[in-house]
Amino acid sequence: MFIQPWDASLDEAEWQAWIAEGHDFGLLSVNGPPGGAPVAVPTHFAGDGDHLLIHLARPNPVWKAIENDPHVLFTVFGDYAFVPGPWRAAAGAPPTDGVPTSYYTAVQFTCRAHVVDDPEAKAELLRRQLAHFQPDGDHAPVAVDRPPYGRMLPGIRGLRLEVAEVRAKFKYDDHKPVEHRTAVADHLAERGRGLDVPAAHQQRRRLDRIGPWKP
Repeated sequence: MFIQPWDASLDEAEWQAWIAEGHDFGLLSVNGPPGGAPVAVPTHFAGDGDHLLIHLARPNPVWKAIENDPHVLFTVFGDYAFVPGPWRAAAGAPPTDGVPTSYYTAVQFTCRAHVVDDPEAKAELLRRQLAHFQPDGDHAPVAVDRPPYGRMLPGIRGLRLEVAEVRAKFKYDDHKPVEHRTAVADHLAERGRGLDVPAAHQQRRRLDRIGPWKP
């Protein structure tokens, strides 16, 4: 992922807060066999210290790819919007001279995958995931010898993704003048389509922290 200096995360806390806001669905990318295409799997995840926790169905083709190469990439993205050219035209220039772009946030985790097959270890992984996604505890106990989870455990495998590197990108035109960024955020909020409002929020949040861009 290419990151311009003005698109970089301002600190670790910025991307960590963004993930914690509920961005817990991403794309697992694994190298395929020589000459073959990569394997990509969309899935929810939960954080556990320096690891990401995932479980997938046993028939998933990703397992063979991981056995071939356990070095994987996990990408989370969101708060994206298409910004039309007229919104980005320079002051005094014809609106049609503006060049469109995409706004988005993306966090990429470079990881080493560790497969979890032991029944109790898989149950513990599920318990940790449920603690994240259903913190009220409104689910049956996850135990290897009790239904419904006990009989389902053989049909899944777990993954602990050991995080080696994190790269985060917040692409919201932070190198543009303050007036320009403010106007685009207003346009996004007014259009209100898809993730326009969250994208406008990210642009305004970054604007408050950065102010005028200083190389």
